[in-house]
Amino acid sequence: MARRCGITGKGVLTGNNVSHANNKTRRRFLPNLQETSFFSDVLATSVRLRLSTHGIRTVEHNGGLDAFLLGTPDRKLPEEARALKRRIERAKAKKDATAA
Repeated sequence: MARRCGITGKGVLTGNNVSHANNKTRRRFLPNLQETSFFSDVLATSVRLRLSTHGIRTVEHNGGLDAFLLGTPDRKLPEEARALKRRIERAKAKKDATAA
């Protein structure tokens, strides 16, 4: 499983451990990924995503999963999020067509 946020695209960074004697050894900075589930109003189901804590806060700040994905341009989303956005758009169009 990739260590990459499904919304923001944050991934692993590299750097050095620096000792008191100034010895440098390579290390990895891993993102704080959490397995979370968001409820999608349009799909009427919960969606499980692996997001960084920053990504979770971003989604909540923008009013939930549906509002965040529909309000974000495709070029700013990773492929996994684009596929989910297309599912939501199709479901919303279908829901609007039956309501009209």
